[in-house]
Amino acid sequence: MENRMRLDQYRQPAGYSRGRGSIYILIWWFVQATLFRLSLHNMYGWRNWLLRRFGAKVGKGVKIRSSAKFTYPWKVTIGDHTWVGDHAYFYSLDEIRVGSHCCISQNTYLCTGSHKMDDPTFGLVVKPIVIKDGAWVASDVFVFPGVTIHEMGVAGARSTVTKSIPANEVHAGYPAKYLKQRFATEVVTPDKKPEKEVVVV
Repeated sequence: MENRMRLDQYRQPAGYSRGRGSIYILIWWFVQATLFRLSLHNMYGWRNWLLRRFGAKVGKGVKIRSSAKFTYPWKVTIGDHTWVGDHAYFYSLDEIRVGSHCCISQNTYLCTGSHKMDDPTFGLVVKPIVIKDGAWVASDVFVFPGVTIHEMGVAGARSTVTKSIPANEVHAGYPAKYLKQRFATEVVTPDKKPEKEVVVV
């Protein structure tokens, strides 16, 4: 079959903006590879300060490891007391919003950009990712553009998350599918105290 792809004709789509100019982006990438990446393990405040200087919104008590990467930090928001593990990658061509008390584990890839596979010029497609309060994205998870992981949702280790995860649900696999509730659910009846469904995670 004759090849139809013409990558030499690729262009940024009309209306898309990286949010900063090329020189500013190069300066960030240099700072990330040096001052950020080479900082000591417990210098969380320093790394948070650097991210804020380049436009990220970072809450209090956030712990980000030095090997984490942020393509465009000005498109990233992270709430209070959230953890970001080693080699986590925020591919922030579009907005990435992470809530409070979340865990983004090591080697996680939050991918907001992809391409139209049936377009010969490989057109860019970007969609935001939202990780809501209390959610956990476990080790080596790939999160597709446009996904929302709702409050206390869990994406199990090495999963590929192609669809949004409802609140308090554990999803895992390729593609990630529902496994169980994360926390016990309470059942309230008029004549007795709340009962708890025991769920082992």
